[in-house]
Amino acid sequence: MTTTSAATGDPTHPSGDRVVVWSPDFLDYRWGPTHPMNPTRLDLTMALSRGLGLLEGVETLRPPAATDAELLRIHTPAYVEAVKHAGSLPPGSTAGAEAPHGLGTEDNPIFPRMHEASAVLAGGTLAAAREIAAGRTRRAVSIGGGMHHAMADWAAGFCVYNDAAIAISWLLDNGFDRIAYIDVDAHHGDGVQHAFLSDPRVLTVSIHQHPATLWPNTGWSSEVGTGAAEGTAINLPVLPGTVDALWLRAFHAVVPAAVATFRPQIIISQCGADSHREDPLADLSLTVDGQRAAYLAMRELADRHCEGRWLAVGGGGYGLVRVVPRSWTHLIAAVLDREIDPATPIPDEWRERVAAMAPGVDLPTVMGEGGDVAYLPWDGPGGTPETGIASFDRALSRVDSAIVATRRACFPLLGLDPEDPRD
Repeated sequence: MTTTSAATGDPTHPSGDRVVVWSPDFLDYRWGPTHPMNPTRLDLTMALSRGLGLLEGVETLRPPAATDAELLRIHTPAYVEAVKHAGSLPPGSTAGAEAPHGLGTEDNPIFPRMHEASAVLAGGTLAAAREIAAGRTRRAVSIGGGMHHAMADWAAGFCVYNDAAIAISWLLDNGFDRIAYIDVDAHHGDGVQHAFLSDPRVLTVSIHQHPATLWPNTGWSSEVGTGAAEGTAINLPVLPGTVDALWLRAFHAVVPAAVATFRPQIIISQCGADSHREDPLADLSLTVDGQRAAYLAMRELADRHCEGRWLAVGGGGYGLVRVVPRSWTHLIAAVLDREIDPATPIPDEWRERVAAMAPGVDLPTVMGEGGDVAYLPWDGPGGTPETGIASFDRALSRVDSAIVATRRACFPLLGLDPEDPRD
């Protein structure tokens, strides 16, 4: 392996056909000591992956920061300059009237070198896209990415630069004209959807907590894209409390058919872990096992429809110790074709390290939680089965209502029959 300095703009090219993008500079994306998005979650994920031997023989790719020209694919010049200016102010400052771009709010407080830290995250996702586009790899993962709420001229939801949208824009100019973006974060993937709302070359699919119950309060099933792109924005909102089996029923009732019809050349997955039942900022009820099943399902779609081309990024997830490290270690394993059995014990060294950092946390002992990932396939309107468990049957009926609403909104625009479970 030949290593070059990131300062030259030439990232390291690892050997093999799977790429893990990682830089210690990802840890500089730190909003503040009490902010829920703490980069410790990234550090603990990489430490757990190493402790399990997952990265043995795998050389990580250290990316350069995205350049201004690359950021300007999605963001406005005024916004990029505002981010640069904000990063030079004392921590906790407000951006003031000269930079009213969502910077300096409670969600998006100013922190030192904000531009540089944010550009590195964007550079990570871009580096992954370049590796795939060049044919050096089929799969790549950058857990530092997934900043899906950032808008062209506005920071939002802890996101400064929209790395996935920037990478998609770059791919569209470099040999790709059918890209599927699948977002499984608890929050709607609004920034990516907005960037490509009228572009029929990009399919955006988001399965998220219902917008009536969670910020950013968008992602209704009626949001389907505009103009020639009608049908290429797909939103599947599910209610608070949705568990693994119901979430997976919804996913498989909508996503595979839409992806198959769209025939993408690459799938980009935003893999926010805030769908977990312990997440403090959302209200879904998935387990680590359910999240793992979602990652494997998206990988299978890439293998089936895209000759394996799959770019996975992180995103939300605020269970910093008990949830995100396990979930995203499973994500890295999925990318590397080194799946980890959920019953696998967590290494003592990792537990000891974390116990010293967070002595009050009840640490997990294995890589799973015994989640039930066996789901009943959707079999058409009116086909909701009854299990005899009243609370589950009510939830099942509500999930089926969401499935039907989304299919009826989008499937006819894709040439599919929304009532036919075979489509």
